[in-house]
Amino acid sequence: MEKNKNVVNEYRKLKILDLEKKETELKHELFGIRFKMHVGGLEKVHNIQKIKKDIARVKTIINEKKKEIRK
Repeated sequence: MEKNKNVVNEYRKLKILDLEKKETELKHELFGIRFKMHVGGLEKVHNIQKIKKDIARVKTIINEKKKEIRK
């Protein structure tokens, strides 16, 4: 749990553009993992769930920052 808080705090320090780049990187990583899974070379399936959660965290923080700007 503490590790997740550290990751979220690191994401909160980033600017929106950096967060969008991070989201793109995570999506590419997820694509690669899914591809390996279908080819049969994936050993750590739990990484899919971890990356999905990271993508959701990044999107949430982006939306929060955009709402702050609109105020």
